[in-house]
Amino acid sequence: MEFASANPSVVRSIQQRVLLNAWLRALREPNGLPAIADFRHDGGADELADMMIFNVEGAGESARFFITQEGSRLAAAYGREDLDPAARIHRYLDAAVEPVAYARALPCYRACVARRRPTYSIAKVKDLDGKEVSFERLLLPFGRGDEVEQIVGSYKAISIEGGFKITNLMGPRADSLPVRMLNAVIDLELAHRPPGVRASDDIIEAD
Repeated sequence: MEFASANPSVVRSIQQRVLLNAWLRALREPNGLPAIADFRHDGGADELADMMIFNVEGAGESARFFITQEGSRLAAAYGREDLDPAARIHRYLDAAVEPVAYARALPCYRACVARRRPTYSIAKVKDLDGKEVSFERLLLPFGRGDEVEQIVGSYKAISIEGGFKITNLMGPRADSLPVRMLNAVIDLELAHRPPGVRASDDIIEAD
C-alpha cells in the first residue's frame, strides 16, 4: 500500500487538526519525535471517545501495538461496545480486532512507525442502513531519537447524509467493505526547514 507525502492541510476534521497542532507543538527537533509527555491538547472526554493510545513493541514488520486506551465510540465502530471498558485495553491490536480488519488497518500503523511521522487515511464504508460514511484515521507517533514508542490515534466517522449508525461500522461485515480513498504521510511541512525555524512554527489553524 502506497502512502503519498502530504502537508497538514490534508486533514479534514477540525478536531483532528487540533490534535495535529498539539503534536507539532510537542515536536522539538525537525527530524526527531515528540515525547508523549509533551503532548497537550484541548480534547476533553468527548474527544477521548474517538481516540486510542498504543505502546509500540518491536520494529518493522514485527512491530505490535499494545492498547492502553480505547474510546467508547471507536469500540462501537468495531463491534466491541459490549465489552467491559477494562477488557478493551491491555491487549494487542491484532488480538482485539478481526484478522481481516487488522490486515486492512496495519499498513497505516507500519507507515507511521517506519516514517516516524503522522499518517492519515480516509476510507468509505456504508452503515447498517446503507448510508455512506467517511472513516478518517489520524495516527501520531511519539518516542525518543528515531524509535517510535507510542502512537496516539484519532478516528472520525462522518457522513454527508446526516445521522448514521456507528455500530459495527468497521467490523467484519460481508455487506460493506471499506474502500480506501486516501493514504498519506504528513511530512511535507517538516521538510527543508530553514535554519532557526522551529517545528512548532508550522502550526496550522483549524478553519
